[in-house]
Amino acid sequence: MAILKLIGLLRPRNQLLHKRLPGEGVRDSIWQHAINTLAGFSTVRQNIVADGKLTGRVFAPYSVFKGKAALSAEPRLPTFSKLDSGGVKLNRRGVIMLTFWPSVGERKYDWEKRQLFALSATEVGSLISIGTRDSCEFFHDPSMLSSNAGQVRKSLSFKPNADGSGYFVSLSVVNNNLKTNDRFTVPVTTAEFAVMRTAFSFALPHIMGWDRFTNQPSESVSQSPSKVVPQLMETEWDR
Repeated sequence: MAILKLIGLLRPRNQLLHKRLPGEGVRDSIWQHAINTLAGFSTVRQNIVADGKLTGRVFAPYSVFKGKAALSAEPRLPTFSKLDSGGVKLNRRGVIMLTFWPSVGERKYDWEKRQLFALSATEVGSLISIGTRDSCEFFHDPSMLSSNAGQVRKSLSFKPNADGSGYFVSLSVVNNNLKTNDRFTVPVTTAEFAVMRTAFSFALPHIMGWDRFTNQPSESVSQSPSKVVPQLMETEWDR
């Protein structure tokens, strides 16, 4: 009964958000983002009630919208395969996926120009251990050990504000193949960074797959090494 009341509360709120949109087709506005998030939560609730288990993907990114760009973070769980012996083997480690996309107007963001940066478990450890005056930077190159090294380079940095009130989160993506150079900078407050630090710390054992030692296998466990959940296959280099 409580879940039905929650769904009833979400519906009028969704309708209100639709009215606040400046026009149809503006799906990259902050209001449309909120609508999609609320709709995702509502669908998940209905699936749980109907089947007694989670049948849909949970959309729960932590997003920060600022004047020139937006940033969201969410965990991408590892994938597993089932062995003939009945055991479970890690196929692919999980990550914390950061997504940046630019602003194209007031409360409007261009999702088509998004760029991704996947934080490994070690990089998450570096990030959650920095102090208010510390900074950290990460570099990714998918072709680092090949002759194509340097064709696509990604650089992510967290640098503290001069007054210690937060951090500047910057992503630079140089793609020599496409002749593009994208840069995003999102200022985050101390409170926003505290949320990220706490959430990343909570997600860390899950992206490592260590929670499988105590939990039952979920839908991310495949019946064969070649069968994995499609949504988990997306990487920062898919674009």
